[in-house]
Amino acid sequence: MKNLLLLFVVFTGVFFSNAVAQANVPPKSKSIEIQTSAVCGMCEETISKALLKVKGIKTVVLNNDTKAVTVTYNPKFTTPDQIRTAISQAGYDADAVPADAKAYDALHACCKKDVKH
Repeated sequence: MKNLLLLFVVFTGVFFSNAVAQANVPPKSKSIEIQTSAVCGMCEETISKALLKVKGIKTVVLNNDTKAVTVTYNPKFTTPDQIRTAISQAGYDADAVPADAKAYDALHACCKKDVKH
C-alpha cells in the first residue's frame, strides 16, 4: 500500500511539474499589426520581400484598405522593432518609424505616399 501511495505521489508531482514548465514556454509565433505608408499592390510585394529576408518572419499580409501589415514571426529570432526597421529600410513608414529617405526615393513612382491614386 505504501508503494502504491508513493508511486501516486511521484506520478502526480512529475505530471504537475511538467504542466507548469510547459506553461512558462514562450509561444513559437506572435503576430503584430503595423501601420504602413503602402499605397498599392507593388508596395505589398516590396514590403513582403523585405520582411521575408528577416530571420523569424513567417507570414506577411498587407490589408490594402487599411494599409496595415500583419506579420507573424518567431520572437526567438526577431522583435517588433526589427520588423519596423525592415519596413522603414524598404522605403515605407512603419507605425512611428519614418521611411528611410534613400529607400523612399528609390521606390517606384506609384509607391510614393504623396502621389494621388
